[in-house]
Amino acid sequence: MLHDHTAGMAMPMESGEAGSASHVHQHADHAASPTPGSVAPMSTPHESMQGMTHPMTSDMPTASASPSPHSMTTTSSAPSAPAMTDMHMGAMQGGKAPADARSPDYSEGVGYSHMNLHMHGKREIGMLLFDRLEAFAGDNGHGQSWEVSGWYGRDENKLWLRSEGEVGQDGVDDGDVELFWHHAIASYWGSQLGMRHDLGEGPSRDWAAFGVEGLAPYWFALEATGYLGSSGRTAARLRASYDVLFTQRLVLEPELEFNFYGKDDPARRTGSGVSDAQLGLRLRYEVRRELAPYLGILWVRRFGKTADYARADGQHAFDQQVVAGIRIWF
Repeated sequence: MLHDHTAGMAMPMESGEAGSASHVHQHADHAASPTPGSVAPMSTPHESMQGMTHPMTSDMPTASASPSPHSMTTTSSAPSAPAMTDMHMGAMQGGKAPADARSPDYSEGVGYSHMNLHMHGKREIGMLLFDRLEAFAGDNGHGQSWEVSGWYGRDENKLWLRSEGEVGQDGVDDGDVELFWHHAIASYWGSQLGMRHDLGEGPSRDWAAFGVEGLAPYWFALEATGYLGSSGRTAARLRASYDVLFTQRLVLEPELEFNFYGKDDPARRTGSGVSDAQLGLRLRYEVRRELAPYLGILWVRRFGKTADYARADGQHAFDQQVVAGIRIWF
């Protein structure tokens, strides 16, 4: 799961903006913003001071090629004195977004920086994302699955909860719950330190967990987590996802996940090495930013000893699933 991937960044989220790592696994809009107004070269200090007028003076003609309610005009004795527009970010960014834009400022909650960390670091914020509440049907049977993440705290440090799993006819088949202390290490990246508790068939396992999550260049949401368990057990999980916007509401999310284990665990039906890989494609329609039903397909491939355990239990090493669900965040 890579969550609404801007949620994992060290930055505040106002109401109506998307949260990840994640993807966490929270992405920038791919819709193009209007072309910003041009900014003329700045005149010399001497020229600017000679005829500077207040920008609200109504009877003065503007010398700017791209007039704006926020522009400041200048005059001078030179016949071709250039004008200097006001450095108002709204004008430079093209003004307000259209009514159907996913975010009113085109940011989708991603316009965060170290400046935001400084300005909003004392503010406590939170989010709860049900990234996946779905039913699935495949060669190995049918059931329901979940993937949820939530966090609360300040920009630089948050308490982070993460959980995923599957429910079959006899209850929870497999799943885990993770609790982290999340610390911002960059504008779009955070480190995580905490614990994981396994659910489902077989004995419960507890792990110490550590990792990183955030947004890579080109807005790929990445998550890498390592685990240390009792009796010398080790594990790791890698995830990557990306949002492809067909329209402002129709979004395709590919997601790739790998799970690794350091040694065989017959009681939990996992083998050493690469245990399994999952590739999912989910197409969602955002009725609102916070509510999006989706349809998709999921391919699951087990490897090595994990595949042997699956075959011994009467299952296929390769499973193709059709999924339908809903994505909700608060």
